[in-house]
Amino acid sequence: MTSDPRTTSADPAPIRIGPKTFDWGARTYVMGILNVTPDSFSGDGLFEGVDPVDRAVATARQMVAEGADLLDVGGESTRPGHTPVDEAEEIRRVVPVITAVSAALPDIPLSVDTAKPVVAEAALAAGAHLLNDVWGTSPDVEAMAAVAARARAPMIVMHNRAEARYERDVVAEVLADLRIAIERAVAAGVPEADVIVDPGIGFGKTADHNISVLCHLGALSTLGRPVLLGTSRKSTLGRILDLPVEERLEATLATTALGIAAGVDIVRVHDVRANVRVARVSDAIVRGHWHAPPSEVGR
Repeated sequence: MTSDPRTTSADPAPIRIGPKTFDWGARTYVMGILNVTPDSFSGDGLFEGVDPVDRAVATARQMVAEGADLLDVGGESTRPGHTPVDEAEEIRRVVPVITAVSAALPDIPLSVDTAKPVVAEAALAAGAHLLNDVWGTSPDVEAMAAVAARARAPMIVMHNRAEARYERDVVAEVLADLRIAIERAVAAGVPEADVIVDPGIGFGKTADHNISVLCHLGALSTLGRPVLLGTSRKSTLGRILDLPVEERLEATLATTALGIAAGVDIVRVHDVRANVRVARVSDAIVRGHWHAPPSEVGR
């Protein structure tokens, strides 16, 4: 018998994201990160050197070959101290990439990682299928949700705060903020069934806050929505191990496995191949989802 990490509610209904339907609870989906920026915290920005569009398409093809189920395109770094970009520059970065990747990989759902409704609208027109709002718990989420509603696109609302201040219980406050964000998105016209939540590891939280949220990921199931987890190469992992960003793969994989055990539905990652392998083994143990190759049967 397999354990069920969702202890308070049934799995959310499937969501259609562009060319694919995502059936929550059956297995974990892997989202590959395409940073079309010159200043990504993880050092994987694709906006320098050779043609960024060609680089992005090549990276996208590799990620899909390694098992990515969907791809997230972002044109502005969110690392501390990043250089803000205006709407026009962000559109200049992401729209050509979304257009090219959509043409090269028409069967792969594409997400746009932006906090600007104008950028989101341009990205959807270029071929994106999903909005990923890193300020999903701010009052401005209604403007982004209105864009999603007009395009009939699902959206991810991520938890974030301008300052890492919490009265008493960070987990309870994250849940409360996400509930309000869901209500705001629905009020703006997005069906509740099309909202995905992200606890926002590394955003508006100290390292201790991040670890508390990671320790209680199962509580997110009370929201009744699919859960996305983004811990890939984050600074909290570096602080635990005292390691630089390029040496945080094993730490990321640990959070992927533990997140799946807690019931997350999507993991957003830089290193697709390794995380896909961890997800498959974790799904086999936690959800009983696996198929042995014919050559392995009986061994």
